Amino acid sequence: MLNFDEAKNRLSEYGQEHLLRYYSELTPDEQSSLLRQIEAIDFSVLNEVKNAGSPAARGEFRPLGAVTIDDISKNSDSYRKTGIEAIKAGKAAAVLLAGGQGTRLGFDKPKGMFNIGVDRDLFIFECLINNLMKVVDEAGCWVPLYIMTSEKNNEDTVSFFEEKNYFGYNRDYVKFFVQSMAPSTDFNGKIYMESKSRISSSPNGNGGWFSSLVRAGLLDDIREKGVEWINIFAVDNVLQQIADPLFIGAVISTGSQSGSKVVSKAGPEEKVGVLCLEDGMPSIVEYYEMTDEMLNLRNEDGSLAYNYGVILNYLFNVEKLVEIMDRNLPLHVVKKKIPYMDENGNSISPAEPNGYKFETLVLDMVHMQDSCLPYEVERSREFAPVKNATGVDSVDTARDLLRLNGVEL
Repeated sequence: MLNFDEAKNRLSEYGQEHLLRYYSELTPDEQSSLLRQIEAIDFSVLNEVKNAGSPAARGEFRPLGAVTIDDISKNSDSYRKTGIEAIKAGKAAAVLLAGGQGTRLGFDKPKGMFNIGVDRDLFIFECLINNLMKVVDEAGCWVPLYIMTSEKNNEDTVSFFEEKNYFGYNRDYVKFFVQSMAPSTDFNGKIYMESKSRISSSPNGNGGWFSSLVRAGLLDDIREKGVEWINIFAVDNVLQQIADPLFIGAVISTGSQSGSKVVSKAGPEEKVGVLCLEDGMPSIVEYYEMTDEMLNLRNEDGSLAYNYGVILNYLFNVEKLVEIMDRNLPLHVVKKKIPYMDENGNSISPAEPNGYKFETLVLDMVHMQDSCLPYEVERSREFAPVKNATGVDSVDTARDLLRLNGVEL
């Protein structure tokens, strides 16, 4: 660990000496904690402040078709056989991205701990484990599951899984790791403090999952197990089908380097990222980046050309992920409302964006692939996001979809 003088010298290189302003007032434990935080900071992200507000240049977009629901049905026996063989051989693992809190649901715990049941307890984590258990039962073997938490919710998440006995999943096949953090700054690139002993930071975006996994030492575990494919998925989709043999089999059978589950858009204006080609490589164009011409472009049969929306369920090849990590993902600078401690030691909760957070995104990982198979799934069977307390993509809409799929609430 850095000592005080080493930390001071490092901070002076980047004009961040204010982080030690209250050092002399702290307890020995708080001092040690602060020094560890300083040691962990990747100060190189601060170089990106000068690029804030300048969106990264995008290339030439072209539509990309998909392996459709009909295509999958016709090849289901072959895809399933290939996928099951890969799972039985230990070549597939899953990574659950679970670093978020349930704040937008009015819930101050990890989102996965939210009880979506009505007449019985049914937690979001439980829904996901139940979905994975279907594959375990079919394949007759356990699928390694890695759960990414955050500094703020790791302890609660691990304790919850222990308390619930992993919802019947074999705990020997479950490992937790904490997502790496990035500092939060004001508009001038000065790092905020949350308190006299705590530096303001936030998770480094959903693209940081693999580098965080590697930093936690789990790449060795993955390689020892012989894992070749990793299925990543988000915590907030309770119908998410995980380590899906058909999906894995389709990606392997088509010789694709990666795959993405997609749904047909509900209409041109639906606010969803679309899997497409950018300069000939797989990519995701966000809805707000699409021109009116792109939004409304039609195929000869009248269907939308830019039709397949991503649902944050991807299959990646391990060795390609290692290569990508060595090349570094682009860093995105995002304006946010950042609670902070002012110069007088007061805690401030801003009403407007007051600084920057630094994030890497999965969509950039997709663009670094040689190929990515768009794999269409039925929205009503595999897409029930729980993002809001009410309205669109809410607790109520997810409950309706769970009922539709025969889940007792």
